[in-house]
Amino acid sequence: MSKVYKKTSGNGDIALYLGKRDFTDHVGSVDIVDGVIKVDPANLNGKKVFVYLACAFRYGSEDLDVIGLSFRRDIWMQRVQLYPATGGSPTLTPMQECLMKKVGEQGYPFSFQMPTDLPCSVSLQPGPNDTGKACGVDFEVKAYIADKADPADEPAKKDTCRLMIRKIQFAPISNKPGPKADISKQFMMSDKPVNLEASLEKEIYYHGETITVSVKINNQTNKVVKKIQVSVEQLTNVVLYSSDTYTKAVSTEEFGETVESNGTLEKSFQITPLLANSVEKRGLSVDGRLKDGDTNLASTTLSQGEKEMQGILVSYKVKVNLMVAGGGLLGGLTGSDVTVELPLTLMSPKPAALWIKNLFGSESVVMFHANRADISIEAMEG
Repeated sequence: MSKVYKKTSGNGDIALYLGKRDFTDHVGSVDIVDGVIKVDPANLNGKKVFVYLACAFRYGSEDLDVIGLSFRRDIWMQRVQLYPATGGSPTLTPMQECLMKKVGEQGYPFSFQMPTDLPCSVSLQPGPNDTGKACGVDFEVKAYIADKADPADEPAKKDTCRLMIRKIQFAPISNKPGPKADISKQFMMSDKPVNLEASLEKEIYYHGETITVSVKINNQTNKVVKKIQVSVEQLTNVVLYSSDTYTKAVSTEEFGETVESNGTLEKSFQITPLLANSVEKRGLSVDGRLKDGDTNLASTTLSQGEKEMQGILVSYKVKVNLMVAGGGLLGGLTGSDVTVELPLTLMSPKPAALWIKNLFGSESVVMFHANRADISIEAMEG
């Protein structure tokens, strides 16, 4: 049974219907946000009905919206008037045809096309003692009753209805060979270097998948490699009024392998970055969630690179660090670390429905649902 998501205003005069709440960013294009508003004009008293789609960055809890200060900044917004209708009858998408069959003559369809340079839905994980809605990027479809599109005063809650949606990206179908990096480092009191090479099997890994890191070490010094540390770090670039990047380790493993002077080592190490191991780490980026649903570490942000995005952009890297102990009279004074970094793409795979869509055409799945009678309407709370 398929779901239709519904939200009704407090006064019951308008209701918002969506066929889905997850919209996919394909990098070159984004799914159209299409829905229907049901309008009961009996009690509107000459007022109009509008609907908008907004992408916003929330950098403070709603509880902090005091003395007129807003902790929310709109990154992008598009708005249309639905009632009274201002133009001819629009061409309905298959999803809207399905919704109109359920809503009837009081239904007014709307569509929004998001640009490709908007960020995806991402939240910053709150700390254990934080309350309220998490900071991050969110998307909202909101219908409201007003005299004009941009009224001086915010419409009363009883005159509005809204649904949060998500803009998400999935890993590309094709995967490429993984990156490789190497470094040579010389130390005080040693004529020859330590050579470190690291590589990944592939470019893209899925959330929850174990990452295998191949490591080659050629220790030509008179020192000893005492320990090998492999870590995955998340880089969160917050682009709003300025651009700031925050780095947090999401997984770290230490291995006791040693490499003696003039020795070599060639071995693969495994590491699995999981949100479950960092649930109390404040400020970690996670994929946006609806209600209290499960989520995971934020996916790598894919972009075309043509225009700078605003919001939250996420990337990852794998670090391999050798802890080298000094020898001789100077001891630890001549020791140091040798580090190499590899870019990592961490994402979710495309769900089965998207595979079908790619194989049989963009309208096949939607047309299948539009012809079904067993569609339930889920009334959303809050």
